[in-house]
Amino acid sequence: MKLMTIAAAVAFGVFAAASPALADDKPTIGISMPTKSSARWIADGDNMAKVLQAKGYNTDLQYADNDIPTQLNQIENMITKKEKVLVIAAIDGTTLSNALEKASEQGIKVISYDRLIVGSPHVDYYATFNNFQVGVEQAKTLVHGLGLDQGKKGPFNIELFGGSADDNNAFFFYDGAMSVLQPLIDKGELVVVSGQKGMDKVATLRWDAATAQSRMENLLSAYYTKKKVDAVLSPYDGISIGIISALKGVGYGSKDLPMPIISGQDAEIPSVKSIIGHEQYSTIFKDTRDLAKVAAGMVDAVVKGGKPEINDTTTYNNKVKVVPSFLLKPVPVDATNWKQTLVDSGYYKLDQLQ
Repeated sequence: MKLMTIAAAVAFGVFAAASPALADDKPTIGISMPTKSSARWIADGDNMAKVLQAKGYNTDLQYADNDIPTQLNQIENMITKKEKVLVIAAIDGTTLSNALEKASEQGIKVISYDRLIVGSPHVDYYATFNNFQVGVEQAKTLVHGLGLDQGKKGPFNIELFGGSADDNNAFFFYDGAMSVLQPLIDKGELVVVSGQKGMDKVATLRWDAATAQSRMENLLSAYYTKKKVDAVLSPYDGISIGIISALKGVGYGSKDLPMPIISGQDAEIPSVKSIIGHEQYSTIFKDTRDLAKVAAGMVDAVVKGGKPEINDTTTYNNKVKVVPSFLLKPVPVDATNWKQTLVDSGYYKLDQLQ
């Protein structure tokens, strides 16, 4: 009986030791996300890990807290561990060239996720939304909110905010928006009272709400003591919330001083609540579940030696090469369609927005 117990224990020990080895036989996919300070990046990472695990992969999901050296260190560790594919949403798309060269030397494929990595030939594929179209849709919501597409002529006062200048997407968002707004500025139907145009003047480092709030406060005190703001182009919900805080601080949002028409992006819960409460006017919904599926499909095809599905081979030049891409469609959201788009689709539960 004692011998049987020992034998059983040995057998169990062998089995237990073998289990991790079997698990380790699965390819590991490195997922590098920029930060947990934005709900959308948490959703991106979680969705991608879930889809990849369902396909039979191990995942190494890391968040870098918006710190470039931290992300670089995390990626270098993934390369040292010889993870099969790296999916990277870069904090600064210009800082990874040396690391990606090491990845390429080890046969590790790289998929740029949502934010294009620039300056490196070792970016194999890109999964994102149509970022120029995001900007177009943001601007169109401003035009609609002001009534310019319904016969109103203005002039309306507008201020412009851009995203972080170290994120390639920020330029696509801004250029897309200005393709709609600039003709109206040229006609005098929109007036940038501060005169601040161009990403060199309107960028918001790290997409930071506090930075946006401070700049909006400065604009209000310098240019709007005797004028009112009618619209604000904001590229991201967090920036929009900062802008709204500054506006509220000087009395906007009251019956006598209505809130300007303010755009956004990512359909984050605070901004959706703000839209329902008629403060922020609109946001752009980018369904991270769909983007995660696209990225996971790319990973699966690469690991199996195939070619991922792509639908764009011309748009995204990272200054070294045109990166084969798959672009998803962004969806504008405002007070008229938030429930249908965000709740009925299962992205949020209604009680999350109340």
